[in-house]
Amino acid sequence: MAATAGSSQIDRLGFAPGHIVQEYGWGEDVDDDLRLEIEELVGNELVDEDYDDVTDGVIVWWREDDGDLTDTLVDVQTVLDDGASIWLLTLKPGRDGHVPHSDIEEAASTAGLHPMSTLSIAEDWSATKLAHRGRGR
Repeated sequence: MAATAGSSQIDRLGFAPGHIVQEYGWGEDVDDDLRLEIEELVGNELVDEDYDDVTDGVIVWWREDDGDLTDTLVDVQTVLDDGASIWLLTLKPGRDGHVPHSDIEEAASTAGLHPMSTLSIAEDWSATKLAHRGRGR
């Protein structure tokens, strides 16, 4: 696959060859080019929500009407390896289904996570890295 404008952003996701990346929230509106770039980088197909072995990272496609974000963020942590990457992919402002950053912060905090950084990862999608809160917080 030829390098695309998003390729440098894909590198920032922290996935590496051989990683197992779990995908939540797939729908007809996801960015297939982004999915293919991740699969090409790791050398494996993305595994679905039912995968129950240890994973090296997760991507969550999330839209405003998808339900309870906190519950999903708790669920995605169940099979993650220590230090695994959690990326929440949300529609950019102005797109139907956009999730306000305040909603992401609240759900992440309740799930024991906090937003670290947000990237413009695809034409319609932003990616927010979520990490575990440090001790003492």
